[in-house]
Amino acid sequence: MSAEVTLLGVRHHGPGSARSVAAALERLRPDAVLVEGPPEADPILGLAAEKDMVPPVALLAHAADDPARAAFWPYAEFSPEWVAIRYATDLGVPLRFIDLPAGFTFADAAQADGDGGADGEDGADGVDGDLARDPIARLAEAAGHDDPERWWEDVVEHRRPGGDEDPLAPFAAVAEAMTALREDGGASRRDEQREAYMRQQIRAARRAGHQRIAVVCGAFHVPALAAMPTVAHDRALLAELPKKVRTEITWVPWTHRRLSQLTGYGAGIVSPGWYHHLHRTDGDPLPGWLTRVAGLLRAEDHPVSSAHVIEAVRLARTLAVLRGRPLAGLTETLDAVRAVMCDGSDVALALVRDRLVIGDALGQVPDAAPAVPLQRDLARLQRTLRLKPEPTARDLDLDLRKETDAARSRLLHRLRLLGVDWGAPTRSAVASTGTFRESWRLCWQPEFAVRIAEAAQWGTTVERAAVGKAVGTARAAVELAELTGLVESCLVAGLAEALPAVMRVLADCAALDTDVAHLAGALPALVRALRYGDVRGTDHGALGEVAGGLADRICVGLPPACTGLDAAGAAAMRGHLDEVHGAIGLLDGPDGPAAGLADRWAATLRALARREPSGGPATGVPGLLRGRAVRLLLDDGRLDSAEAGRRLGLVLSAANSPADAAGWIEGFLTGGGALLLHDPRLLGLLDGWLTGVPAEVFTDVLPLLRRTFATLEAGVRHTVGSRVAAGPLGPGSAEPAGEGVELDRVRADAALPVVALLLGLPGGTAEPGGHLRIPRQAEGRDT
Repeated sequence: MSAEVTLLGVRHHGPGSARSVAAALERLRPDAVLVEGPPEADPILGLAAEKDMVPPVALLAHAADDPARAAFWPYAEFSPEWVAIRYATDLGVPLRFIDLPAGFTFADAAQADGDGGADGEDGADGVDGDLARDPIARLAEAAGHDDPERWWEDVVEHRRPGGDEDPLAPFAAVAEAMTALREDGGASRRDEQREAYMRQQIRAARRAGHQRIAVVCGAFHVPALAAMPTVAHDRALLAELPKKVRTEITWVPWTHRRLSQLTGYGAGIVSPGWYHHLHRTDGDPLPGWLTRVAGLLRAEDHPVSSAHVIEAVRLARTLAVLRGRPLAGLTETLDAVRAVMCDGSDVALALVRDRLVIGDALGQVPDAAPAVPLQRDLARLQRTLRLKPEPTARDLDLDLRKETDAARSRLLHRLRLLGVDWGAPTRSAVASTGTFRESWRLCWQPEFAVRIAEAAQWGTTVERAAVGKAVGTARAAVELAELTGLVESCLVAGLAEALPAVMRVLADCAALDTDVAHLAGALPALVRALRYGDVRGTDHGALGEVAGGLADRICVGLPPACTGLDAAGAAAMRGHLDEVHGAIGLLDGPDGPAAGLADRWAATLRALARREPSGGPATGVPGLLRGRAVRLLLDDGRLDSAEAGRRLGLVLSAANSPADAAGWIEGFLTGGGALLLHDPRLLGLLDGWLTGVPAEVFTDVLPLLRRTFATLEAGVRHTVGSRVAAGPLGPGSAEPAGEGVELDRVRADAALPVVALLLGLPGGTAEPGGHLRIPRQAEGRDT
């Protein structure tokens, strides 16, 4: 008696196909189920019946010797393949995957890498090749429809088998349509090899004595599997394959959001949340769906009532009738939501699309699923630290003075070192500048499973892997800034074991690097790392010595390095100048690793400010850097405003070029222009120079000036403009506001009761010279 083979051609991740497969399997009662999928997963298919297995999930396969060559096969609750898998595992029916083994795909990817082709991720993303050719679009076109998705929804996804209808009839119709489509060929060589392997597995099931075999596969393959050419033909096709590489495979959680992405590891489903609702709903899906929409909008403070739901259901059904559709689809439903519940707002509708049409469902896999030791250690830490992986972004504020928060911080920093960016540092909503506080934004992505598999080569625990990765990265580093950033990462991650090796490489690299820009780019990260020592309890003696040595070398080499720079080089160096200035302010101190450094740095800034070009731009320091040096000295109190004004007057003299003067002004005013308001003499000098710039030069310096003043605070710009518009700023304006003005004691005394009331103090009196005296009861003396 010959075996009966029934081919159930489906569209991957379609709720209509899933319902049809369930009905067909109930009718057939097969004694073997064959599903399109990687055969390497056969030993772990039984886990699908575990209660802890909650879709969406995915099979993750990767080359054993190169985890970066990986592929995913995602399954949702509404996937026809998942329905077939659960049917077989629940009833104990023999189940096999029959697609071409993933090891052949990874072998092809390795060859492509060697030839400069695509990498393994793009070459094996688990998405069927028939999606690229889109046979659905060709069938819709033949049926006279211009929208393939809408046509497929009408004829397949919205169908609900029942009554006396033959559950196998839809599959026969799909097979007939696909046979017609494939009459002119269209299959790639890889598709032909896949189909040859599938036929070999069907023959093997027959030889095993199975009499009722159900095959669930992509509809595109049905005609090729029904034809059954000779065994020799299929063997010849498979002989062309490269040598299969050893492969490891497991189950990993997946998300609806990732299912909606066509590229990479996605599946290209436009509306997984909507499909999930269709699969879960036995009757009319509209009332339940629109009720969920109303609940979501109400939670976001939109005024939506039950009357809105009723009216939206009516409108969606009416639109379906007007458009000639048997049932309202997602298009009609969203049109009704926009019109009735969102008042025509696309902003509110975007929320519905994001939260419901796509959704944030995250699957779950049982602990018995195969996993590398690193993955198991991470899962243990997540449970211990109460950090649950979630697909939606959420903010986490940590207080590093607390043991649990400090451990969470170390875990997140270690994962970032391993390339698993589960958490990204962000600005805290809590107003605090202390180093004891950290803020993170957490969002778990399914592809982190691949990165964890890749990182397993460095160690079996998160800490050991992070140490190994840090040391390996240090030995391969070529830039000094990369090493200093790595030192900072090691400190915040609590990797004391990695620091000695990293510091040795850093010291060697710092001793050999003579580029001041490299040194200046490396110092800030080192100083930031030193700051973490207080709150994290790390030993930073060696780090302080390296930082102090870098700072001294910068002080010596900076003036020559700034000489003769062009505009782009000067702009880059100005950024280094500001960063080094801030770093030295943190590094210097009587008990610090570089006592007296601030004085040496001030001398460097003075030398920089004096290097004016004498024989052309190449003979001196650009005005941008000289002006910045003067401003930094002024802000630190190492230069008084009179001296700053004198230097500004020299720069703005007719002997200096307008372009150099404009650069000096930009450097001087960067970071705040309030000093122009507090010292009107500076504003008068600037106004006099600007009005005297020749017309033929003005257009050249205008972009620099506009860029400079655009960085000033809006209030400063407005006040400066008002003072300039009031008239010429002559010598009299150099006197600071308020000085030499006689106090009107009567008006001052009138304001005192209000000031005293605001301060919660008894009334005061006006003193000569413009001072107010208000008794301070708390201290028993006047102020």
